[in-house]
Amino acid sequence: MSTPRIAHLDSRAVIAVTGPDAKTFLNGLLSQEIETLAPGELRFSGLLTPQGRLLYDLFVAAVEAGLLLDVAAEHRDAILARLTMYKLRAKVELVASDSAVLANFPAHVDEMEAGWFADPRLSALGARAYGLDVAATATEDDYDARRLTLGVPGPADWGTDRTYPIEADFDLLNGIDFKKGCFVGQETTSRMKRRGTIKNRMLPIAFDGPAPAFGAEVLAGDLRAGEVLSGRDGRAMALLRLDRVAGAALTVDGRAVTVDWPDWFAATPLPAS
Repeated sequence: MSTPRIAHLDSRAVIAVTGPDAKTFLNGLLSQEIETLAPGELRFSGLLTPQGRLLYDLFVAAVEAGLLLDVAAEHRDAILARLTMYKLRAKVELVASDSAVLANFPAHVDEMEAGWFADPRLSALGARAYGLDVAATATEDDYDARRLTLGVPGPADWGTDRTYPIEADFDLLNGIDFKKGCFVGQETTSRMKRRGTIKNRMLPIAFDGPAPAFGAEVLAGDLRAGEVLSGRDGRAMALLRLDRVAGAALTVDGRAVTVDWPDWFAATPLPAS
């Protein structure tokens, strides 16, 4: 059994959301169901454009005082501004918090102290916490390496207003509730789901040596099959055309690469070639 490691995620920041309308307010905006969020529970979600493109990822944690939003630190001000724009007459307060974001990986949540939330994307990603006074035993880079090993995309892969949440695997990683009521961007998101098989997905690729440049073209023979996203030596995420990569010999800049299909992706149907 692996020894859990704790990392402070400096790339993440917290927004505290309080007030009697907090859940209803967020539920009308985010891709995940928030109304039923129970104390001690964490949910993964997205804030989309009206056209359905992914603006920002958010984790929503239910705590005694209200809700905490775990967001990309570089986008916290923009997220606060966007949420404030939607606020109108809702009885809700939005305040930037100085609580630190921590990750515990791999973790057995049932054996952990209070204050840790199971990561809703994959159990193998461990748990997250906010404001706990816990010493780090690993770095954020260690955590990102584990996420990449599991084939889970991150903010560096989807960017802002560049891709659709389904292409970023939000539907497979518990980031979208298709049974909830309306949310911003729902029409496009639901239509993509109803069509059945999705054409493009973010998946990990493996290769020898350093990662190709961000945006480098993935080829299946002479056909474009996608583009490389973030990565490190030996492994990267890529946005791939599923109908062209299954069973194909792939290259990037003349170098052989392979798709390392994650276990959590195994049941996803592939489009016909």
